[in-house]
Amino acid sequence: MSLEALLAQRTERMGANVIREILKVVSQPGMISLAGGIPAPESFPLEIISELTNRVAATYGAQAFQYDLTEGFIPLREALTGYLKPKGITAGVDEIIIGSGSQGFLDALGKALISPGESVAVEAPTYLGAIQAFNPYEPTYVRMDTDDEGLIPESLDEVLKENRIKLIYLVPTFQNPTGRTIPLTRRRAIAEIIRRHGALLIEDDPYSPLRYRGEVLPPIKTLAPENVVYISTLSKVFAPGLRLGFCVAPALIRRWMVLVKQGVDLHTSTFNQALAAEYLWGGYLDRHLPKIIALYRPKQEAMLSALERYFPSGFHWSRPEGGMFLWVEGPLDTEALYARAVERNVAFVPGRYFYTNREEGLGTMRLNYTMSDAATIEKAVSILAGVINENLP
Repeated sequence: MSLEALLAQRTERMGANVIREILKVVSQPGMISLAGGIPAPESFPLEIISELTNRVAATYGAQAFQYDLTEGFIPLREALTGYLKPKGITAGVDEIIIGSGSQGFLDALGKALISPGESVAVEAPTYLGAIQAFNPYEPTYVRMDTDDEGLIPESLDEVLKENRIKLIYLVPTFQNPTGRTIPLTRRRAIAEIIRRHGALLIEDDPYSPLRYRGEVLPPIKTLAPENVVYISTLSKVFAPGLRLGFCVAPALIRRWMVLVKQGVDLHTSTFNQALAAEYLWGGYLDRHLPKIIALYRPKQEAMLSALERYFPSGFHWSRPEGGMFLWVEGPLDTEALYARAVERNVAFVPGRYFYTNREEGLGTMRLNYTMSDAATIEKAVSILAGVINENLP
């Protein structure tokens, strides 16, 4: 029996997440990882989990262990209405959907919206997980130009003029992979452009709470609410293993996302949602988020300082005000450099994997700073700089 013959044609567009494969290398003894986009275990509020669990048991009892609504546990959706208000997003309980992280929503949107051959507009570079989520639905990707301030609005306008775009995908704040943030003037321009063209924007916002400096910016959702599906997560501010994301979308899109979710998992873990509800209602997040920021800020500063100290001329990098990543560009093929760095026990992600056109990004790399302490980050950057210097033409 040939099991290969049973595979659907769509599997040709599916592949292993390259970062997940790189993380297998990271598990080797002595390896310093600047590769994954993984929150530090020290950022998890372990000291209150028992307290939260007791609150869940006392407040919800058996309800926390029962099947629940596909749309999400009502107490969590109620808590999220308050969580979203300071961001400028006004959403009632019925307008919020809970899912298994942001990734589940990307797959649901792909399944509900993308037919084979239809065009999806993405930044160059863009989030690898979005490409992986959309690929099985066989889109054609249309790249949009970026610079050090993220998406260039004129490029978006041109793409919408010249193509029939089904959806636009953006990470406007502390983008994965670059760490860049689209400034307010551009956000307003993007909102005006998508309204004028009647376009749909997917705004992926997992990192905005991790702001270390600068002014908070409004989500694009607040500037063009009927044209934006806003998705976010509690993975970076609570615990990624709980797999909790949330979404605010126009009514028709929301209805189809619920139908898709019914066919996938019926609903997200009730118990995990109850934990998150108590985490928000009890003010735990307000008290814990400053601890996360105090943990990550010096790590980012250590990486920026080390890059200034050790990297040769001809390289430049992003200087984000928050998030989890820096983006480095220079005159070397970073995929070839990666193998040599791993030999010295330092891992990173070559930047070309974040482009839909794999001929782009050959001289780029993504560096993560959340998983190592400041001294280890400096050591890793100095080793990486040494490997670069050995291989410069």
